[in-house]
Amino acid sequence: MSLLKVEHIAKSFGGVKAINDVSFELPKGQLLALLGPNGAGKSTCFNMLNGQLRPDSGSIKLEGVELVGKHPRQIWRAGVGRTFQISATFGSLTVLENLQMVLLSRYKKLNRWWKPVTHYFQEEAMVLLDQVGMADQADRACSVLAYGDVKRVELAMALAHEPTLLLMDEPTAGMAPRERNQLIALVKKMVVDRNLSVLFTEHSMDVVFEHADRMMVFARGELIADGDSDMIRNDARVREVYFGSGKSFEAA
Repeated sequence: MSLLKVEHIAKSFGGVKAINDVSFELPKGQLLALLGPNGAGKSTCFNMLNGQLRPDSGSIKLEGVELVGKHPRQIWRAGVGRTFQISATFGSLTVLENLQMVLLSRYKKLNRWWKPVTHYFQEEAMVLLDQVGMADQADRACSVLAYGDVKRVELAMALAHEPTLLLMDEPTAGMAPRERNQLIALVKKMVVDRNLSVLFTEHSMDVVFEHADRMMVFARGELIADGDSDMIRNDARVREVYFGSGKSFEAA
């Protein structure tokens, strides 16, 4: 059984159909890229999956449990993690404290601070930081980190509640080519090590074709292609959407 099953979801804003009758499934342990030009409906799809938007119609099920109608906090606790295009860390806190804050929320201890936050979940937080290569910067404030390192901290924060599905909205936006590939390679390792399912949006085709197990392409709110790298490269509709011609990705 697929981990995530999306059936016939649709969302309109006024007369604009942002998502039009989209269906797909995501099995466990797969890195799935969601592609498409600006305005294709990628962010709208993401926002429906984690409850920020409610579909006008359709169904979204995680391991058979309907998510439509649930609050984002309930969906988070059901096992759906998310990172955002604009990083969401606490800049004034240290790297370690950022992880401890997430763990306090996971274990519902935010209203039970009988001792300073620095005393809670240190070991568990350090394990997560080690997994993303940030253990040696645990005592640094997030505000002074390089952008790529902030993205690693955000990934550790998303993993802190042990999600089964991770949504990543343009995780490499603003990063240099080397950093982009390093981050997605790290995510791919998490997919394998944790049997984690990841759905991510991305504009850097080099990253996508190098690391994604599968790709879906949206255009004007519709799913126009779904397959592996060879299938996507050779799809005439995809090339038309991206280039307006028969030009290939390799020649772009």
